[in-house]
Amino acid sequence: MTSADTHGRRAGRHQDRQAVARRLLASSEALSYDPVREVDWETPLDEDFHGASPEWSTLYGTPYWDEMPESRRRALTRQEAASVACTGIWFEMILQQMVLRDFYAKDPTDPAFQWALTEIADECRHSIMFARGAAKLGAPAYRPRRLVVELGRVFKTVAVGEAAYAAILVAEEVLDVMQRDWMRDERVVPFVRTINNIHVVEESRHMEFAREETRARLRGASWPRRQFNALVVAIASYCIVTSMVSPEVYANAGLDTDRSIREARANEHHRSMLRSGCAGLMEFLHSAGLLTRAATRIYQRADLI
Repeated sequence: MTSADTHGRRAGRHQDRQAVARRLLASSEALSYDPVREVDWETPLDEDFHGASPEWSTLYGTPYWDEMPESRRRALTRQEAASVACTGIWFEMILQQMVLRDFYAKDPTDPAFQWALTEIADECRHSIMFARGAAKLGAPAYRPRRLVVELGRVFKTVAVGEAAYAAILVAEEVLDVMQRDWMRDERVVPFVRTINNIHVVEESRHMEFAREETRARLRGASWPRRQFNALVVAIASYCIVTSMVSPEVYANAGLDTDRSIREARANEHHRSMLRSGCAGLMEFLHSAGLLTRAATRIYQRADLI
């Protein structure tokens, strides 16, 4: 291949990337939300509602779930939804730092640069929205385990290219799968349904950008680079998924923590919900060459495959 051919291909890819960014910017201008105005923050919490679709509870389908009165089930899903929101805030802060670092000192006239800033602005609003939502659900500030927090600190500092964008995609896709069910479920408290709808609409653009960036960064990548980054993304994904629901939710919902953890870990229903919901994500990672044998084993442990 001549240098002219190589240059032409690179120019074409750059134009494609700019076209995606322009489309996402236009979509953002046409359909974005202000959670301060869109979400009903004033109406007191109605405890007759769930915080998430019951089928997504970590204890749904277990003997413990069958023993619970409906009021306890609702209390549990409210705490679980708040924990998922807090985990979302944690990763959105990682996401923002990685994107800012990636676009540091790049061409501000590039539509991709402008889209990156738009995405960061969205994530700031989402984090505030999740924080207010968790507080309204009557939950404390759930956080991942200390080890995971420190691993996240390292990851956000060193992750670049496809490792950063593929990990962003995994976090967003897993949350998106759950929230698409929750936002349509009339058993879920209305203000949480609104939060989920806002996040699903706006994150759909973020996921498209993450897929495009992952593909772009992997073009021409060597076999060792793909193997290494596939492993990095899988480890990050495991930390994210296993941090979604804090063990503290069970005590805060009035349950026996030890029994809850034991039954949640053995809950095949919840594992199958994750696997079926993430099938499309796994297909994308496979097509991108990021579903290696080592990575697959980690995704299996996280119940994503």
